[in-house]
Amino acid sequence: MCQNTGLIDIDTYMDKLISELRRLYLPADAPPPEALARHLRGEETLAIPLATGEGMARAVVIPFRKSGKHGEPEAHWTRLCAAANALQQELDLPAPAVSIGGDGAYGLWLSLEQPAPVAQLAEFVTLLRAAWFPEAELDAGRLFDPVELPPCLHRASGKWAAFIHPGMGASFADEAGLDMAPPPAGQAAFLEGLERIGPAQFLQALARLRPSAPSPSAGAPAPAPRAAAAEGLLLKDATLEDIVAHLHALNIEPTFRHILPR
Repeated sequence: MCQNTGLIDIDTYMDKLISELRRLYLPADAPPPEALARHLRGEETLAIPLATGEGMARAVVIPFRKSGKHGEPEAHWTRLCAAANALQQELDLPAPAVSIGGDGAYGLWLSLEQPAPVAQLAEFVTLLRAAWFPEAELDAGRLFDPVELPPCLHRASGKWAAFIHPGMGASFADEAGLDMAPPPAGQAAFLEGLERIGPAQFLQALARLRPSAPSPSAGAPAPAPRAAAAEGLLLKDATLEDIVAHLHALNIEPTFRHILPR
């Protein structure tokens, strides 16, 4: 009997993607796998809470939206880069994930090993913004509103939100999202190498950001950069060859019609 191996492969990659999303971002009471799969396939779009009813969360997404000001078409991307590089180089935290939304906003995704109070996470993001991207619009009171977890279809625009290779971020500055659904294999590959922030790491970074701690501009010695930061994760735009090599190292054959703007 012939088997539909293509369908089996797709299901396997979808299961892997759901597993990575659960590992990094989703609370224990997240929607079941069947509902998440429908969301990821674009059959429906769910607004998924990252916080629990007890006011705890193990993930937060920092939005970077277009400012609408003339002469700053990529300002939201450069602000995201400032935040991502500060997290790694100044605060010695793991590399975050980067997404492009179906509404054109970027997202910077932080994952914690253990849940933290949402008030503490909101303070962290607020202090991070004040230190490295003060021009960005940010409503700390809405940081834990339910989110449309990538990859998913944005119903209003008809575009897809997706996790992206960080080196390609600038190429999406004028885009509202992706025209086509990104392959689950590629999305899982972007996430599987990411580390979560340990409890001690998070508290140390929060302490450094608080006003009583020396500011980054005051000459305070910075921790040694992590390997990901030393390699310039967001310090430069990757070439097409860089991205192909990265995906091949993850045993993923890239289909660039899914991830490149027209």
